[in-house]
Amino acid sequence: MNAVSDDRAPSDARPGPAPLPGAVRHRRFTLVGSVVGAVLVALDGTLLTVAQPTLQRDLDASFAQVQWTSTGYLIAVASLLVLAGRLGDRYGHRRMFGLGTLGFAAASAGIALAPDIGWVVGLRVAQGVFGALLQPATLGMLRAAYPPDRLGMPLALRTSAIGVAAAAGPLVGGVLVAHLGWRSVFLLTVVPALAIAVPALVVRDPEPARESEAPPSLDLPGAALLAAALACFVHALVTLPDSVLGLLAAAAFGAAFVLRERRTSCPLVPPRVLRPAAVRGALGALVAASAALFGTLFVCTYFLQDVLALDPLATGLTVLPVAVTMVLAAPLAAVLARRCGPRRTTVGAALLLTLGVLLLSRLDPDTGRVAVGGASLLVGAGFGAVMVTATTVVVRHASVADGGVAGGLQQTAMNVGPVLGVAVATTLLARGDFVEATGPALTALAAVAAAGALLATRLPSK
Repeated sequence: MNAVSDDRAPSDARPGPAPLPGAVRHRRFTLVGSVVGAVLVALDGTLLTVAQPTLQRDLDASFAQVQWTSTGYLIAVASLLVLAGRLGDRYGHRRMFGLGTLGFAAASAGIALAPDIGWVVGLRVAQGVFGALLQPATLGMLRAAYPPDRLGMPLALRTSAIGVAAAAGPLVGGVLVAHLGWRSVFLLTVVPALAIAVPALVVRDPEPARESEAPPSLDLPGAALLAAALACFVHALVTLPDSVLGLLAAAAFGAAFVLRERRTSCPLVPPRVLRPAAVRGALGALVAASAALFGTLFVCTYFLQDVLALDPLATGLTVLPVAVTMVLAAPLAAVLARRCGPRRTTVGAALLLTLGVLLLSRLDPDTGRVAVGGASLLVGAGFGAVMVTATTVVVRHASVADGGVAGGLQQTAMNVGPVLGVAVATTLLARGDFVEATGPALTALAAVAAAGALLATRLPSK
């Protein structure tokens, strides 16, 4: 397979087999499945956040144990995304999507029936494993079903749906927890997950036939090294500042992974996937933008509740503009990218995100909710546009045969970024008085967003 050595996306006639005619007939189902799958994962995260306090009291769990319901999931999903993407390239993204969604639903139902916190943590780890199968497949299916020049709008619809889930999750979760208890939030996603998992496993896979070529090899030693590196890195970020050994272990495993990839004839991440500067720049922009967004939301949530004394519902409504403009910006970004090019669209969006975070860095006890909401409009619009455009660059530069790996890398960026952003925020907030540290913490996150704009200059101009 020839390497892609410039910033132009490969056509379907270049490396990798052309899609079957059946792929065109199944585009609508593929789009619906991809959107619903992404929404399930996004909704699950927001619902868990709402349910955690009640879950802790009901199961008589410690704060550290409850935190592991999030940490265990993050470590499992982040460490397996790239391997899961390669499994999709080998065995079919629709198959991985169906298995991942089915397992995700089963784990959700199990959590709803869990007798103690140990079961909840264990099933959340299982959810992370199945979520890793599910997430890259949502992008791999789209790459197989749509030509590269038509990926922008499907990815925009996917991003808008994630924004809707982010907005609706806290509100729906709050109502369910208040009236039906914390277990009900985990049952919410079971039926829709089954509704898309079963057809995905039954319907004929429209992805390219592989009779004429050998399926992609699985570099299991490389996958183990990458999983260990990412697991140590995520755990280290979650446990900052007491995580020096974790960071050293992540660096050691990461170096071993790079050496392995250079020496093996069948690398987990083929060099052709990361060779284009545009792909590396897009992945970096995604990490920076997601770190800035989630770090900012973390700081603002605590500020609104602990300093401005808002209740959780009022806090959610105050930052709701983030989700609203994310939904609106996603399709607009797809149009702008076609007219103005990915580079200018992504750079402009990252700068918009930077401006919004800088405005929020001026928070003080006299700040009104309107000012916070106004700045949140910029944050949501900037992030939504970066996510759509940068994701499109990553996915379209990969051939159909490498679509899963590309999706795994994109999802890894989107999972590591938020952990990094929250780690930056908590480290700076812990250095002094919370109110006084808020400005420096948000300024640092604005610098992270600006770094994303700089990385976005490596994206193609057209």
